[in-house]
Amino acid sequence: MVSFKDLGLSNTKKMFKVAQERKFAVPGYNYSNLEQLQAIIIGCGETNSPVILQNSPAAGEYANRAMVRYLGEGAVAMAKNLGYNIPIALHLDHGNSFELAKICIDKGFSSVMFDGSHLDYEENINITKKIVAYAHEKDVSVEAELGVIAGIEEHVEASEHHYTDPDQVEDFVNQTGCNSLAIAIGTSHGAYKFKVEKEEDIPELRFDILEEVRKRLGKFPIVLHGSSSIPQKYAKIINEYGGSLSKAFGIPEAQLKKATQYGVCKINIATDSRMVFTAMIRKYLAEHPDQIGPRKYLGLARQELIDMIKQRNKEVLGSADQAKYI
Repeated sequence: MVSFKDLGLSNTKKMFKVAQERKFAVPGYNYSNLEQLQAIIIGCGETNSPVILQNSPAAGEYANRAMVRYLGEGAVAMAKNLGYNIPIALHLDHGNSFELAKICIDKGFSSVMFDGSHLDYEENINITKKIVAYAHEKDVSVEAELGVIAGIEEHVEASEHHYTDPDQVEDFVNQTGCNSLAIAIGTSHGAYKFKVEKEEDIPELRFDILEEVRKRLGKFPIVLHGSSSIPQKYAKIINEYGGSLSKAFGIPEAQLKKATQYGVCKINIATDSRMVFTAMIRKYLAEHPDQIGPRKYLGLARQELIDMIKQRNKEVLGSADQAKYI
């Protein structure tokens, strides 16, 4: 058993407090490999942004759960080596059981999420409450979810939205003792978030629900999942070089920026990272059929992701230059 503090990691409590006061969202960037992790650290380091490194159950299995702990420790060391002074949290994204949350906490994660949104209300409360009790003994933050976010991302799948009921949020937070709450207001997992023919037909998020939740919970930290923007330039590159992404649209950046002004203090981004990597690797290998060196195409993808992260932190999330306040 190891404490996240021994690894130089931060929990999310102060991050969220400052984010709410200064009206920005801490980025929750998911990663599956070394190059994505490097890009997150460099992109956030160069913009002086706090960051939450997110690892899902499937990504943890892919990398090996023991390895993930050392990747988190290595990320902190990398940031220091490059002269970055940014708070870094290591977070279990969409945890699906008490047992997995406990494993992650014991391996040094500083934050865990339990996604009980598919369960009935009381069961969601009971399991979340159990995780909170164990986590808080170690000063680890806990994110919970209320409402169902549609779409498909790794093991997370739902065919339709079930918007968060504002009438439930106070009771849920009070009973579970969670530190932050992911809510459903129209975001979706995966690349196919909306059944629309063109980008201008994307519906607006349910800001009325968000506003009502904020009234009920005051300054309690609110999280948005499924918030990738699905940049069309990467969809175009993927399609030009053998892929097939038809009518893949994401959450407009203007809507994400608006959400930060309504008190959302953490926004998750995963699919966009995958799109960047897929687009750049497809393009490079198609244009350089004689090359076999992974560092060539992975390095190109890494740099493209760095650029995207810097743009998101500066222009969408508002997290650039906020690390100094945490």
